[in-house]
Amino acid sequence: MQPLGHLALSPPECRVTKWQLPVSSQTQLQDTIVQQQTAPPPLVPIQKSPFPCCEGDSSCLDNQLWGENGQSPDKKALLTSVDRSLQYLFSSDAAAAYQQYQVVGMTRDHVIKSLQRFRELVLKSKSAVELNAAIAKEFVFYQSVGGDKKGSVLFTAYYEPVYTASRVPTLEYRYPVYRIPPDISSWQKPHPTRLELEGADGLQASIGRLRGLELFWFRDRLEPYLAQIQGSAKLQLPDGTQTTIGYAGNTAYNYKSIGRELANDGKLPLEGLTMPKILNYFQKYPQQLNVYIPRDPSFVFFQENHGAPAQGSIKVPLTAERSIATDKSLMPPGALALIRAPFPFVNSVTKQMEHRIVSRYVLDQDTGGAIKGAGRVDYFLGTGKIAGDRAGVTVSYGQLYYLLLKSHQ
Repeated sequence: MQPLGHLALSPPECRVTKWQLPVSSQTQLQDTIVQQQTAPPPLVPIQKSPFPCCEGDSSCLDNQLWGENGQSPDKKALLTSVDRSLQYLFSSDAAAAYQQYQVVGMTRDHVIKSLQRFRELVLKSKSAVELNAAIAKEFVFYQSVGGDKKGSVLFTAYYEPVYTASRVPTLEYRYPVYRIPPDISSWQKPHPTRLELEGADGLQASIGRLRGLELFWFRDRLEPYLAQIQGSAKLQLPDGTQTTIGYAGNTAYNYKSIGRELANDGKLPLEGLTMPKILNYFQKYPQQLNVYIPRDPSFVFFQENHGAPAQGSIKVPLTAERSIATDKSLMPPGALALIRAPFPFVNSVTKQMEHRIVSRYVLDQDTGGAIKGAGRVDYFLGTGKIAGDRAGVTVSYGQLYYLLLKSHQ
């Protein structure tokens, strides 16, 4: 997948590529690696805030807190997301997660104090400029080294889809999602593959290990698979009621992209490949679903959440445009981050999708099967069709920072 480029949305000195690891930090990091012969840390503190490099460029400001790009102000949503991270950080799960965290200074207590102070600053600030100034004064930025060890991070996005589904199988509703097997912890490894669990057509599980574990049935072969990719879904039932399903577990396989498989077979070009193009291909050739879905050996199980919102891996609800998923073997769970990259927005006049470089304060509250390494972030865009349309065309490179209070604060 190729980056979307600079998009001519900001002057050269303020383009996204300028927000990179300083050379001195890279050199120090390389020297440390040579001396200690250890793996480099995923985050590196930088000497000063990146904000001054974009002075006068509004894309460096989180204006969405006050409303921008056709979006409603979401300060309340950000504060809610902060509170959810704090709820997690005071838990025993967080205490265990941070006990062995590899970045020096990134302790649970420090992350908690940083979030509490950030919350105060958001409440107090009257504008994005004022908030950035306070952040630059009081916080240290820890930049992800990215996939290239120079700070470049690939951003994709995910969302909570809305599907029609049934609690019982019918001639119309045939394709199930499943509860987690109660004995999965005793399953011999390697686990059965997707093909072995549900068959090439997705209809054979009733004769195998998943028999009796069906949770809901869908009309479209692709929908339960996409729900597995997104990790959650809102369901409209035939009787007019709604419910939600969320991630409950998975088999021990890495996710394999069916989009990349299509590209490998020459069905679609890899450059510029997006979810709408993949969906369009399968609308034209629905029989190919039984060829490509089984190539992904991974399998996700669900639980019914009875209308509760989509939940992240740290077991708190996700917040649209304020939650991200990262590799939790590397990144600090529940922590405050700043992302900067081109993201798609629907033009309120033309109704067309436009990419604009933006900066967003976010909370790291989730993970994902395809989100591996320091160079990957998945951005949660909310629920429904517009969120899905935006998520489907989000493929861009940018930067990821974590924010910690300066030690003397």
